[in-house]
Amino acid sequence: MILYGSCPAAGENGQVKIGTYEVWPPVVLAPMAGITNIGFRRLCREQGGGLFVSEMITSRALVERVPLTFQMIRFGAEETPRSIQLYGVDPVIIGKAARMIAEEDLADHIDLNFGCPVPKVTRRGGGSALPYKRNLLRAILREAVRNAGPLPVTIKMRKGIDDDHLTYLDAGRIAVEEGVAAVALHARTARQHYGGTADWDAIKRLRDAVPEIPVLGNGDIWSADDALRMVAETGCDGVVIGRGCLGRPWLFRDLDLAFEGAAERTRPCLGEVGAMMFRHAELLCEVIGSEPHGLADFRKHVGWYLKGFVIGAETRRALTTVTSLAELRERVGELDQDQPWPAEADGPRGKSGERSKVALPHGWLDDPDEMAALDAEDATSGG
Repeated sequence: MILYGSCPAAGENGQVKIGTYEVWPPVVLAPMAGITNIGFRRLCREQGGGLFVSEMITSRALVERVPLTFQMIRFGAEETPRSIQLYGVDPVIIGKAARMIAEEDLADHIDLNFGCPVPKVTRRGGGSALPYKRNLLRAILREAVRNAGPLPVTIKMRKGIDDDHLTYLDAGRIAVEEGVAAVALHARTARQHYGGTADWDAIKRLRDAVPEIPVLGNGDIWSADDALRMVAETGCDGVVIGRGCLGRPWLFRDLDLAFEGAAERTRPCLGEVGAMMFRHAELLCEVIGSEPHGLADFRKHVGWYLKGFVIGAETRRALTTVTSLAELRERVGELDQDQPWPAEADGPRGKSGERSKVALPHGWLDDPDEMAALDAEDATSGG
């Protein structure tokens, strides 16, 4: 038997409690730069339930009221709770951003990014590099929670910088002590980036270390059955879905079914996949306000949707060069509508591969207790 919501902070019937919000199924859409805009979140919500998080927002950009950032934090009327992920390295700026979100009713939930492994973030001491500086982490969490008022604050993090510099257990305890509502762990190090295999045992260790709050697991969930297996093996209270939903928004439908105990799973034929592609592109055009620009943004999704299907190179090229929705409708109509779901369609999508080293500020690893003085993050949101 799989038990959901085993910690004291979990809700009845297995919901994950994020502050006062009960999330069912216990599923969170991970913030992904250039992906989890309002259009993609709506597409996923049309398939199933959970908590759907915005793209990463830079705290400085929010405080400075950069117009692009305000476009990125738009939410649909159906989005409840509205969830923003903040990134930053300065406790004062993050505190100001959290207060701004609360006072101006910009969102209902704040997630803090301590998991991003990309060099332009870690070389500033941000993302997955930051928890190594324990006192800085504590200061950021304290300011965020204090200024967020009634809004729940959660964190998403990685295991650490590399296998010699693991931070997740200390970070989890600090999060509990500073009033964080839940923690999510991508069970890889920054050095692993998106390569190798996620260490689900680390999720179990974190679950055991912080019994007071929900722990969500992330990493190598490519299907609803992977999610059930993660919960069964680790005891985590819910799952975070990142690359697994790229080109597979119906994964949220499967997760609904899986957590309700149903055996049914979605195996769309190519015609159904084409219809989903068109719906996705339609939403992006609506969000961006331009068919050519919306379709240009959609190009990166085409390969993910078509993975595993037998598609000619010319057909793929045609799908990535359309400039109008009418043309896209015509192109998806030319696909082999009855081609069945291929067995090889599941599995990794998106970024992969490990890094030889993690870009860090000079001397970053010298003293984990040092209250680091960092260059302020730039004012560009979205990762």
